[in-house]
Amino acid sequence: MLDQKDSNLHHAEENDASDHIEGDKEIAVEQTTTPETAAENKTEETAGQASPDAVEVNDAEVLNEIDESNAEDAEDEDNVKRHSIPVLDYHAMNMDKLVNELEKLIKNEKIQAIKEHVDGIKYEFDLKYQELLEEKKEEFLNDGGNEIDFRYTSPVKQKFNKVYGEYREKRNAYYKNLEQNLKNNLSKRQEIIEELKGLINVEEDINTTYKHFKELQERWKVAGPIPRMNYNDVWRTYQHHVERFYDFLDINRDLRDLDFKHNLEEKEKLIARAEELAEIPDINTAFRELQSLHKIWKEEIGPVDREHREDVWNRFSEATRAIHERRQDYFRNMDEIHEQNLVRKEEIIAKINDIANNEIDAHSQWQRQIKEMEALREAFFNAGRVPRKVNEETWTAFKTAVRKFNRRKNEFYKALKKDQQDNLAKKQELIRIAQENKDSDEWEVVTPLMKKIQSDWKKIGHVPRKYSDRIWKEFKAACNHYFDRLHKHKQDGSQEETEAYNAKEALLDRLRKFQLTGNHDEDIETVKNFISEWRSYGRVPYFKKNIEGKFNKIIDALFKKLNVAKRDIELIKYGNKLEVLANADQEDLINNEIIFIRRKIDEVKGEIRQLENNLQFINADDNNPIVREVNKNINRHKETLSLWKAKLAQLREMD
Repeated sequence: MLDQKDSNLHHAEENDASDHIEGDKEIAVEQTTTPETAAENKTEETAGQASPDAVEVNDAEVLNEIDESNAEDAEDEDNVKRHSIPVLDYHAMNMDKLVNELEKLIKNEKIQAIKEHVDGIKYEFDLKYQELLEEKKEEFLNDGGNEIDFRYTSPVKQKFNKVYGEYREKRNAYYKNLEQNLKNNLSKRQEIIEELKGLINVEEDINTTYKHFKELQERWKVAGPIPRMNYNDVWRTYQHHVERFYDFLDINRDLRDLDFKHNLEEKEKLIARAEELAEIPDINTAFRELQSLHKIWKEEIGPVDREHREDVWNRFSEATRAIHERRQDYFRNMDEIHEQNLVRKEEIIAKINDIANNEIDAHSQWQRQIKEMEALREAFFNAGRVPRKVNEETWTAFKTAVRKFNRRKNEFYKALKKDQQDNLAKKQELIRIAQENKDSDEWEVVTPLMKKIQSDWKKIGHVPRKYSDRIWKEFKAACNHYFDRLHKHKQDGSQEETEAYNAKEALLDRLRKFQLTGNHDEDIETVKNFISEWRSYGRVPYFKKNIEGKFNKIIDALFKKLNVAKRDIELIKYGNKLEVLANADQEDLINNEIIFIRRKIDEVKGEIRQLENNLQFINADDNNPIVREVNKNINRHKETLSLWKAKLAQLREMD
C-alpha cells in the first residue's frame, strides 16, 4: 500500500522544511574529512557555542535545516514546485468549495507537489462533514429514530470520495515510478563514483584525464534524484573522491589552480546572491532560493584553494544565518497573528453560547437566531488559523456551542411540529363542519355557524407547510360554496319577502298620494298608522332594501310639514318598532333591546365626560373657537342621551 512506503518515498513530498529541522545523521561511506568539510565543521562548532541570547538557533541547526530540505529535493527534483502553489485558507471554505479546490489541484498541478494542500483540504472537509453528520444524527434521533438505524450520505461527500480516490490513484502511480527512477539514478551515481576513483590510477595524459573528470562532473549534475536514505552518504563519497582527484592534480598546479579560481568566482556569486536575499521582502521566497544556492554550493561547485576556503564558507554561512533569523521572526509574527485569531474565535464561540442560552419560544425569533448563527459560523471560519496547540480544543469548543444551539433549536421545532399537527387536526375538523353544512338551507342556523368556524380558523396557529395550501383551499371552497348560495338566496328572496315587498310597494303608492287634511292631531295619527302598517309587513328581499329609504324620506317630509320635532319623530318611529317587538311575542327580543339601549346610554355618557374633562385643560374663555366647538359637541351628545333615555322609558312602559 502507498501509506506503507519507505520514508525515502514519503519525504519526497513532506511538508515545509521548517517541519523537520533535525540534523542529518553522519553515516559516511568512507571515514574522511576534506579540507572544506573541516572548515564547515569548524564554523558549525563555533556557532554552536554562541550565547542563546545572541540567536535563537545556532548555525549548525540553520545549515542542517537547509541540508535536510536539499536532501528531500534531491529525492524529487520537482518537489520544490509545491512551494509556488499557494496554500489557501481551507478552514474558511465550505465543503463544496473544498471539493472544487481539490479537483483543480489534481487537474492543474503535479501530483507530488500538492500533498500539503490535499492534506489540508481533507482535514477541513472531514471536520465539516463530521459536524454535519452529527447534526443530521441528532435531528434523526429527535424525530424518534433509533440510533442503530441512522444512515446518512450526501452528494458532496460522494464527490469528495471520488476526487480523493483519483488523487490516491495518481499518487500511487507516481511513487511507483519514482521508486524505480530513484534506484536507477542511484546506480548511475555509484557508477560515476567508481569511474572517479579510477581516474587517479589511469596512465594517460593529464589533460585527457582532467577532461574526463569534467565530463564526470557534468554527468553527476544531471544524474537525477536518489533515495533520501542514500543522499548524504553518496554525496560525501563523491566529494571525497573529487578532493582526492584535486590532490592528485597537485602535480599539475596550473589545472588545479585554474579550477580553484573558477570555483571561487562561482561561490563568490552565490555569496553575493545570498546577501541580496536578506533584503527580499518575501522571506519564504528568499529561504527557498537559499536552499537552491546551498544545493548548487554542495553539488555543482567544487572546492576552492585553502587560503579562501574558510573565509568564503563563513561569509556564506553568515548570509544564511541572517535569512534564517528573519524567517524565525516571520514565524514569531505568524504566532502573534494566530493568537489574535484565537481571541477572535473565542469571542465568536462566546456569542454562540449566549445565543444558545437565549430563552425564545417563537418561530420568527428562531429564524433571526438561525441567521445570526450562520453569520457567526461564517465569521469563525473566516477568522483564520489559531496556534496548533489549541486548534483541536478551539474546534471542539466551537462544535459544542453550535451543537448546543442546534439541540435547543431542534427541541423547539419538534414541539412546534407537534403543535402544528394538533392545529392540523383542529382545522381538518372545521373543514368537516364546513363541508357538512355547505348545502344546508337552514340559513338562520347555519350562517352564524359558518361565520364562527371562519373566525375559529383564524385563531388556530400554523400547520405543517406541506398541508397548508391544500387544507386552506378545501376550507375556502366549502365556505365560498355556502355563502355563494346564501347570496343567491338573498338576491332571489323568499316568497314571504316577495309578498312583503309587494305590499310595501302598494303602501308606498298610497303614501305618495296622501294629502294632509289640516287637522294636526288627525294627520299625525294617520302618519303613525302608515308607519305601523309598513313595519307589519316585515322584511323584503335583500336586493330590494332600497325601498326602506324611499319610505323614510316621504315620512320625514310629512312630519316636517306637520312641524314635528326631530326628537318626536324618532320616538314615534321607535314606538312603532316596539309594537313589532311586542307582537313578535319573543321576550328575548325585548331584553336584547334593553341591553342595547343601556349600552348606548353608557357610551354617550362616556363621551360627555371625556369632552368635559378636555375643557378643564383648555385655559380659555367661552369665546375661544375651540371651547365653543367642544361645548357644541357636549350639547349634541346630551340631546342624543336624552333621546336614548326616552326610548328606554318607552321600553319600560311595556313591562
